[in-house]
Amino acid sequence: MEKMNVSLCVVAYNEEKSLPGLLKDIEGQTYSHDRMEILLIDSCSEDRTKEIMQQFAREKGNEFLAVRVVDNPGRIQSCGWNVAITHFTTEVIIRVDAHSHIPEQFVEKNVENLETGEMISGGVRPVLAEQETPWGRTLLLAEASMFGSSASSFRRKGERAYVKSFFHGAYRREVFERAGGFREDLGRTEDNELHYRLRQCGYRLCMSPDIISYQYIRPTLRKMCRQKFGNGYWIGLTLGVCPGCLSLYHFVPGAFVGGILLTTVLAAAGFPWLAALMWGVYGLLAVGMALLAVRGETKTGYQFLLPGLFFLLHVSYGTGTLLGILKMPFWCRGHKYCGSVERVKEQMRHGTATS
Repeated sequence: MEKMNVSLCVVAYNEEKSLPGLLKDIEGQTYSHDRMEILLIDSCSEDRTKEIMQQFAREKGNEFLAVRVVDNPGRIQSCGWNVAITHFTTEVIIRVDAHSHIPEQFVEKNVENLETGEMISGGVRPVLAEQETPWGRTLLLAEASMFGSSASSFRRKGERAYVKSFFHGAYRREVFERAGGFREDLGRTEDNELHYRLRQCGYRLCMSPDIISYQYIRPTLRKMCRQKFGNGYWIGLTLGVCPGCLSLYHFVPGAFVGGILLTTVLAAAGFPWLAALMWGVYGLLAVGMALLAVRGETKTGYQFLLPGLFFLLHVSYGTGTLLGILKMPFWCRGHKYCGSVERVKEQMRHGTATS
């Protein structure tokens, strides 16, 4: 059977440090290069990102079906992915985050999964540290832990299954022709909303444990906390426009921060036992999960900080969620409808693209 043509797409903003490594990964893919279109979307970068993309297109363009560099004037990720969707020319589009590493069989394994009859394919997504230092390794342990991060199936699923969402996905063209593109008014939850809409259209997201891609964590604690705050903030806002795309675990950090506020007020009013109970349970969980995280690891002094790192990540995410929920009623007034979904659908059906 003749292999299908696929488009591997990368959206990047100021990724001059990580992009060369990812482009090397793309060059090393075992899937036939003459069956691969490479779409590189630059989101108005202020560093050498676009220059690196253009150099790759010049030097490697003849090795692939095509290599194209396209601008994303909307700058944010959801706008960039819509640019990719309206520009790819093959049967399948594969999304890859710029801050990632993909093994050499990544494209091939996705195609194999699609060839079984699936419309949407994806895999697991472990995390990596940019710097293999004792502190960097400790940050990685905090992010990789189910307690420090989340119970999302794309992080650690060990068997082929149909899931609600995943990180990197491969989608047949028909999917977007029917369901439309990304909501461009969502900042961090655009994947959740798109995958919910795809499931509502009857599509299933098939995750195979043979498909592996890696995401690099933020290199500093400050950036990790900022990322968690932003993730939580958009969870709070998205609750007002698409609650069905969210799961209960998304709100656990927010409930934790709410519990801190409530038990603190009760303790000040003379009822300290709830605060003692909550902190006792949380402390036991944090220490227990820290011990699990360091099992089999070379021991360093930084690892004693893991319970505190868990706390900072949870508070950052939870604070963002509560602030997002507070702002959500006002934000929703101007975001009941997002025209980018239907715009992309029409462009896909009529073969037009934005430039």
